[in-house]
Amino acid sequence: MKNFNIFSILLILAVTIFSCNPESDDVEPGRVENVVKNAIFESMKEFYYWEDKLPETFNSANFSSNEEVLEALRFKELDRWSYLTTREAFNAAFTGQVTGVHGFGLGIDQDENWFVTFVYNDGPAGKDGWQRGWQFLEINGKAVSGYKTANGGYNFQLGPNEVGVSNTFKFRLPDGSETTRTIIKEAFQTNSVLHQDVYEMAGKKIGHWVYQSFRATQGLSPTRSREVEDSFNFFLAQNIDELIIDLRLNGGGSVAVTAQILNYIAPSSASGKVMYMDRHNSKKSNYNKSVNFSKTGNLRLNRLIVITSRGSASASELLINCLAPYMDIVLIGDDTYGKPVGSFPLSSFNRTLSANNVELVPITFATANAENRADFFDGFPADFKVGDDLTRNWDNREEKRLKAALDFISNGTITGRIMHDYYKPKWEMIDAFEGLQKEFPVY
Repeated sequence: MKNFNIFSILLILAVTIFSCNPESDDVEPGRVENVVKNAIFESMKEFYYWEDKLPETFNSANFSSNEEVLEALRFKELDRWSYLTTREAFNAAFTGQVTGVHGFGLGIDQDENWFVTFVYNDGPAGKDGWQRGWQFLEINGKAVSGYKTANGGYNFQLGPNEVGVSNTFKFRLPDGSETTRTIIKEAFQTNSVLHQDVYEMAGKKIGHWVYQSFRATQGLSPTRSREVEDSFNFFLAQNIDELIIDLRLNGGGSVAVTAQILNYIAPSSASGKVMYMDRHNSKKSNYNKSVNFSKTGNLRLNRLIVITSRGSASASELLINCLAPYMDIVLIGDDTYGKPVGSFPLSSFNRTLSANNVELVPITFATANAENRADFFDGFPADFKVGDDLTRNWDNREEKRLKAALDFISNGTITGRIMHDYYKPKWEMIDAFEGLQKEFPVY
């Protein structure tokens, strides 16, 4: 009888413990949700860069969703970027795999005309022949002016990001003709390099590289991009004297791929010296590290010309900041976004997040350059303010920002007319997205 009672008690205890296990199939949904919310708080307390701004206690029952939890915890004064996603979506984004999009960018000029700003080669828009400089007239039979919202923003109403969703667009082409195109959202592999070329001017060979996002190549090391290797092998073979990098549409991406590019561009004298230093919160100071340059190839550049905009963020700004102590950097276009901090995903550090396929990507570190410059939340100011020329494609040397860069290289200055036509956009594509998509915006 005593043995039976002991067995019964042990069985009851086992069932009770099992029912409290968040990984059990028998858990009440509400309890699982609270377990995940608590895991978000615990992970933030451990890794968040502004951990000292977080509350000491947390009641998960006060929030109806994981997103509400993160929003309540986010240090709003400086943090515009922490987000939640899934591990699959995170990995796909950082290797250029997109799903349920048309594959184009959109920009609005000072007169509120809409234009295609970029096109991915293998996306529906690219396969349909779209090009930068096409002007939107209608979307699904409705004039583009009808998509402006009461608060001055825009709601493009392109439907959910799902494969098979179609939209119809009417354009005015650069030659004045009009065309109507219907395309369907697909899944495809993006390209980060939108254009590359070499121009010969003033006795120099000038490389021109339009780079849209810092992404590793799927199947390679997460620190490498084959596109980057191919582009710089091209410039090395051409023996260029100057380089113009266009980052106006580059919202960031992989720090490792940024380092890959930096090692091609930096002077040989920088090899072995500090590229950047990572800073974490006081609990994670053991994660702090310094990364040094290791020169790749034999490019010998005395300066770098960078075309920028408010859409140039994160890794784009890291590239500028890391090179500034070692070579002249000339920024042409507009002030950059202002993101001197970065993230890494935390699900691999938390069993509950991993088991529930919740990828938490909060701000976890800041980066400083060799001169200890780290706080540029207002962005880097452009040396020469030049408005975006949405009417011309990448290879058109009359495109205002490219023309300004070429003029600067040839003459050491930029004509007053180009700078006189400068305008500050009321809206940039980076404004239309949040979370993971803010770093890789695409329609």
